[in-house]
Amino acid sequence: MTIVEIKNLTFTYKGNDEPSLLDINVEIREGEFVLITGPSGCGKSTFCRLLNGLIPHFYSGELKGEVRVLGMDVRKTPTYELARYVGMVFQDPENQLFLSSVEKEIAFGLENLGLPPSEIRERVEQVIAYMGLENLRDKAPFELSGGQQQKVAIASVLAMQPKILVLDEPTANLDPYSSLELLDIVTRLNREEKITVILVEHRLEALLDKVSRLILMDKGRIVLDEHPREAVLNPKIKIVGVPKVIEVYERLKKIGYNFNNPPLSPEDLSNMVHEMVDLHGRHSRRS
Repeated sequence: MTIVEIKNLTFTYKGNDEPSLLDINVEIREGEFVLITGPSGCGKSTFCRLLNGLIPHFYSGELKGEVRVLGMDVRKTPTYELARYVGMVFQDPENQLFLSSVEKEIAFGLENLGLPPSEIRERVEQVIAYMGLENLRDKAPFELSGGQQQKVAIASVLAMQPKILVLDEPTANLDPYSSLELLDIVTRLNREEKITVILVEHRLEALLDKVSRLILMDKGRIVLDEHPREAVLNPKIKIVGVPKVIEVYERLKKIGYNFNNPPLSPEDLSNMVHEMVDLHGRHSRRS
């Protein structure tokens, strides 16, 4: 089932001469995990703002084409209505967190929906348990680390039970450990909860083996839209830099090591090399 459909879309911010998005055509199906990458200023954040109605309702400009999310035309659908189905997490969680405790942050959106108190309590407890936030529930968000704040931001969105989770460079301000922990949580939400995930991120090697699709943007256009195994071998990937595992893979191929598929993670590459070494070892013993 297609849940995001964008046709012939071009968007230019008010006051700008050049469009930020140019002739975008893309469909995203339910349950996909889509990685969007590209150089700074290529239109990734603008693309995300389309999905929850921030464009055109909060960011004005000239919008041509069609954007439908779960069948809803974003031009005609209020942002508060889209927010029930599309959860958005930004680079800086402090911009999303403003209440006095983690528990209140998670309940805030549910209270705005006018849900019964019993249902709010149930959802808050479920999300706190799922995200492992039991020890932080009474703490103020400003007391937390960057990684913890992002977990709370995701939890507050998750409580709304969205169909789509959109994350715009959520690891940009995090240390490597917190980044990997956050990406593992997002992967779990996609695989276990079947939430469609659209993630803007530069750390390709941390995600290539997790996502179902890679979209590469450049100068407002989508220049590549493929499965990660095909995408990493496409010359266009050089726009953002060839992943290290692919560089090693290509070097090994040049000296005679042939693998069936390109590796998508360091672990993937390590397993391939071990299998190749074991295979050569068995052949050597037989000869």
